[in-house]
Amino acid sequence: MTRVGFFPHNNSLWVLRHRGILERSLPDVEWVDLRSLPAGARPAPTEGLPSVHGDHLFDGGYDFIGTGSTPPVTAQARGHDIVYVATSGPRVDNGRLVSLPGSGIDSPADLAGKRVALGHGSWQTTLLLFALDQAGLTWRDIEPVDAGNEGAQLLLDGKVDAWTGSYPALAALESETEPRTLIETDGLFSHRSLWFTRRDFAVRHRDVLAKIVGALQESDAWIRANPREAAALFADGDDLDAWEHALRGRPFGLLPVGDEFGAEQQRAADLLHANGLIDRKITVADAVLPDLAELVTRD
Repeated sequence: MTRVGFFPHNNSLWVLRHRGILERSLPDVEWVDLRSLPAGARPAPTEGLPSVHGDHLFDGGYDFIGTGSTPPVTAQARGHDIVYVATSGPRVDNGRLVSLPGSGIDSPADLAGKRVALGHGSWQTTLLLFALDQAGLTWRDIEPVDAGNEGAQLLLDGKVDAWTGSYPALAALESETEPRTLIETDGLFSHRSLWFTRRDFAVRHRDVLAKIVGALQESDAWIRANPREAAALFADGDDLDAWEHALRGRPFGLLPVGDEFGAEQQRAADLLHANGLIDRKITVADAVLPDLAELVTRD
């Protein structure tokens, strides 16, 4: 039996779980909701990174997962022998670093000594690090606040000074005010979705991996063609329009792991280490098997 992890933040896997496409080629698949597994330790955002996504690949939780850019780096730093399977295209319209109008915070350079909300351990950590580095600041120059899904409200309530936000939560903020963009994601960070597994699974179960990749490609094509129907799989109450807007702004479809992505991911890993968020240097290329590209590109 193959265990595939899923949760709403990886939109592709969430839709695949709810549409029964993978079951046609892999009838014995076991779907594992990441939220049902032990949450694990969650270090303070000044001290480290949560590692639950990578840990559960190695403790029997699941065999395959998709996340943003930071969790695979965290997994490697913990000594896990992971392998990247595929990436999405850039998702630069999905989020950005913002403050409130009139706050006096107009650029990342103004964040020194300020409280900045983010979903720590996600792509938002990497985006914020890149923005700080470009401004000549480090993680120690700000007060990071691990806000989960509450960043927009914390910003509106004046409990934080800036927020690394993403849609659809950014749409809710935009309905209340006109946030000040401190830096766009575009031009700073490609913010891709990533899918990864254990090396032993990639080597021993290549046929199963090919079925998962093929099903994801088919499902992602359906999302592109049916964004409102896909949004209904996420929406709760009156946020259908916000979810449709979010999904329309995301590039669905899997791509091979390329050199440009590898270089960006290595820069992120180096910054995470330099800022004390992972405790050892890693080489991202060690987690790339070039021959997996044919699984992603095959018709």
